[in-house]
Amino acid sequence: MSTTWQILIGNLATVALVISIWAHLYDRLREYSDLQTKLMFGVAMGIGAIASMILSVPVKSGAFLDLRFSLIAISAIFGGPISAFATGVIAIAYRLLQGGAGVFVGVIGMVIVAIIGIGARVLVRGRVITLIDIAVLSTTVGIALLVTIVAVSGQGDATTFSHVVLPAVLLNSLAIVIAGLVLLQFRRIAFERDLLTAALTQMPDFHYVKNRESEFVIVNRKMAAHNHFTSPADMVGMTDFNLTSKRRAETLYFEEQELMRSGAAQIDKVEFLREGEDERWYSATKVPLRDRQGSIIGMAGVTRDITEERQVEQELLRSRNTLSHAMAGMSDGFAMFDQLGRLVFCNAQYSNLFPLSGALRVAGSNIKDILRKVVETNERRGLPTHSTEEWIEHAAADLHRDKDEEIDLHDGRWLSLRTRLTADGMAIVVVSDVTIMKQAEQSLRTVADQMKYLAETDGLTGTVNRRALDAAIATELAYSITNRTSLSMLMIDIDRFKLYNDTYGHLAGDQCLKTVSDCLRDVVRRDTDVVARFGGEEFVVLLPATDEVRALEVACAFRSRLNGLYLPHSASEFGHVTVSIGVATRNSHAPEITASRLLKEADQALYSAKRNGRDQVAVSEGAAVAEKYAS
Repeated sequence: MSTTWQILIGNLATVALVISIWAHLYDRLREYSDLQTKLMFGVAMGIGAIASMILSVPVKSGAFLDLRFSLIAISAIFGGPISAFATGVIAIAYRLLQGGAGVFVGVIGMVIVAIIGIGARVLVRGRVITLIDIAVLSTTVGIALLVTIVAVSGQGDATTFSHVVLPAVLLNSLAIVIAGLVLLQFRRIAFERDLLTAALTQMPDFHYVKNRESEFVIVNRKMAAHNHFTSPADMVGMTDFNLTSKRRAETLYFEEQELMRSGAAQIDKVEFLREGEDERWYSATKVPLRDRQGSIIGMAGVTRDITEERQVEQELLRSRNTLSHAMAGMSDGFAMFDQLGRLVFCNAQYSNLFPLSGALRVAGSNIKDILRKVVETNERRGLPTHSTEEWIEHAAADLHRDKDEEIDLHDGRWLSLRTRLTADGMAIVVVSDVTIMKQAEQSLRTVADQMKYLAETDGLTGTVNRRALDAAIATELAYSITNRTSLSMLMIDIDRFKLYNDTYGHLAGDQCLKTVSDCLRDVVRRDTDVVARFGGEEFVVLLPATDEVRALEVACAFRSRLNGLYLPHSASEFGHVTVSIGVATRNSHAPEITASRLLKEADQALYSAKRNGRDQVAVSEGAAVAEKYAS
């Protein structure tokens, strides 16, 4: 082997050493930003390039061949322009210090390689660098170096080419491949390590690893936070003696030492702890850790807080006990049918629950015969009057599947039938009399309807309240837009109502509100119309499928009817209780409108009626209509 090859191979070892050192240092640079890391990577590759140039092969005075180009290319493709710039500046600066006849060729070569590396970086952006990318970069750099050295330096004789140029080009290409392989492998390992670390530290349960002395080696964030530490690293080296009572720490220590001695895992051990006034349940799983030789070197554990699960279990247990007591006073029927629909077994309760077909509900009977008897006696309500055989066939076939159903008997009782299939195809049917529960369900539904009525009704006037009105407006407005129908709204305000309260008192004021609302309901009679108390002395009437003309007729009819009552109001300029009414209408052909806009238009119309003297009706289009419908 020639001296040139020997020096360049030694140079190759230097490149490998630089890459290896960086790979081992990378893990210590996690706290730095991506920009800082790339810059340090470029500096490291630049230092490696200087080391390579120190071990270079002198070709002639001032001309050297080395592997600096490989480090520049690696810096560019793995670190991007920032790293490439840092490496190039350092390498070029050192080469300029060396001087000599080959400075120009060397600088040109470094610039070209940096450009090629940055171009490769741009091409692989957005995806993971692969070995093929490294091979393409290696080949491209090799060709570029070969062309640059021969073209610029003019060294084209066979001896120089074979003994100097060719070794330098080949080993630079080889160095790129080797360095790329090392960095790719390291990146893969680092990614897997980061993935495992992230999974461990971010798991919702308490994860930890201990050595043979039961000292914490690794804990996740949840474990650290539970023990009031800001960082998992703060717990490294600690034992349970630093975290809990001496007695419990001793118990844990001896259990873990026995686990690591015997090699037997501890699976889902449940422990109850009282933490101040809080009671918690935990489930711990611990397994021994072995090295490649099979020796136990520590243990890994995961502890889950199962307090909520325990509470649910206890609640379920209490519910089951309550249900058991309730079921003790009930007579459930039990029956088992084979694959052919024959009744294999049933208890007396099963037959007794079906008084009209009970005589056939005995072992040996076929489900079709039983169902035929049910049809003949009308034991169940809702059975088809025609095609009964078709229904019987369908019901018999439906027997062999898991289902829950309720049937209504002729005597008003309700039965719950729960059918479950066994592994061998048998059908097990449990029948319960749920009449009481059905009645209770109906009572609850009635109560719920009553509560809904109370929740949606104004307590004083009995009209719809504001919350129910908002829902009604949204529903009717959507219907109006979808079906292109008119929707009108009346906003009504009792004139001088504050003076009425001041004059006659609040009890009289409440009675006045009731009288006005009763009068309003006498005029607005359609089931689809909504009469609501909007607040204080204001009422709103929602009139679906009503155009402006009809809405004005309703408004004027109400105003006339109220005036006809002539409720005394000495503080009013009219001498009796009057109302002002604003009308807003969304015509069927009008564009979409929001609920708030419709309310605003009605309110503006009401304001117009108030402004023009009260005791009148106004529409949102202007005062002209208001005057038309005033008394």
